Amino acid sequence: MTINAPRMTRSLFGDSVILLFLLAQAADGCLTYVGVSTLGLHIESNPLLLALMSTFGLGTAVASAKVLASVLGVSLHRLGVHWALATLTGIYLCAAVLPWFGILLISQ
Repeated sequence: MTINAPRMTRSLFGDSVILLFLLAQAADGCLTYVGVSTLGLHIESNPLLLALMSTFGLGTAVASAKVLASVLGVSLHRLGVHWALATLTGIYLCAAVLPWFGILLISQ
C-alpha cells in the first residue's frame, strides 16, 4: 500500500503572499530593533516579546521571534493556505509595521 503525499502546486498569488509576509517580518524586525534600542523597552507593546527581550536581550529576542514567525508562515505557504497567510500578512502590516513607522517618524 502506498500513501500519496499532497502535491504542491505553485501559484503567483501564493508566491506573492509568502514574499510579502517575509518582507513584513523583516521590516517589523528591523523597526522593532531600531525602535526599542532608540526609545527603550517600554515602547514594545507585545508582552511576550518584551519578556524575551528582558531575558535574552534585544537582538536575540527579535531575531528568534522573526525566525519563528517566518517558519510558521512558510509552513502555511507549503500547506497551500494562501488566503489565510494573505490575511495574516495584511493584519501584520496594519498592526505591527505601520505603527512602528508612525512611532519612529514621530520620535524624530
